[in-house]
Amino acid sequence: MYKIVKKEMLTDTIFLMEILAPRVASSALPGQFIIVKNSDKGERIPLTICDYDTDKGTVTIVAQAVGKSTMELMNYSEGDQVSDFVGPLGRPSDLCEMSEEELKSKNIIFIAGGVGAAPVYPQVKWLKERGIGADVIIGARTKDLLILEDKMSEVAENLYISTDDGTYGYNGRVTDLLKELAEKQGKSYNHAVAIGPMIMMKFTSMMTKELNIPTVVSLNPIMVDGTGMCGACRVTVGNEVKFACVDGPEFDGHLVNYDEAMRRQTMYKTEEGQARLRYEEGATHKNGGCGCGGDK
Repeated sequence: MYKIVKKEMLTDTIFLMEILAPRVASSALPGQFIIVKNSDKGERIPLTICDYDTDKGTVTIVAQAVGKSTMELMNYSEGDQVSDFVGPLGRPSDLCEMSEEELKSKNIIFIAGGVGAAPVYPQVKWLKERGIGADVIIGARTKDLLILEDKMSEVAENLYISTDDGTYGYNGRVTDLLKELAEKQGKSYNHAVAIGPMIMMKFTSMMTKELNIPTVVSLNPIMVDGTGMCGACRVTVGNEVKFACVDGPEFDGHLVNYDEAMRRQTMYKTEEGQARLRYEEGATHKNGGCGCGGDK
């Protein structure tokens, strides 16, 4: 069992929790995720790691209540315990694998949409701890849906806020703000990281391609069981079949087939759709979670 030592409501439906999990905290790196189960018979919920503290032995997660399991978790209180808290899973951010010299050669821009601010934060914090500055854009539909602005301002070189309805910060989408920074304010970037809803990452990748900025995206939003066995996070990247939970969650944003991924997510919501996907995709429908390529 894993104790909830802190809970904070960031919006009406988005919540932050610090979970006491020393072994996970000691191994976690930016870009990775965990799987939480509320109870022994609960659903597996993959969530990206928002922060970790090796001294306190805690891992911070941020989730949005959109289904039964996340709504149930949102109703837990400080002192309550969750049944399972497994991780860290997935590959760390590409930034973690770069040398100090390579990192210093990067002019990095992070673009976070909605809850995407949560997995962006640990990467920006990790860079700052190594003396590397990065600019950050946080976007949301409206001011009330913005999260982690204060925490992000402490670690970002420059923080820019945008809202689709203009209620706070820049009036427009994150792509509009990125284009203004690059073309009107003279900002020069050679590395971008975009994390948020699939449609946001699609159009952000289109914009960064236009601006000639290499881009990494996190496909955590399309994961379901976090092992590759369900086939939900199957995606085509550069004409190759990948699984977000096993091969990612980060990929080259300019190579991801977003339209296919979003179509699959819509189909996957029904049993009939899942059956059709299994039929169409055959042996490539799932990975198996162990790197073996799934059932053959």
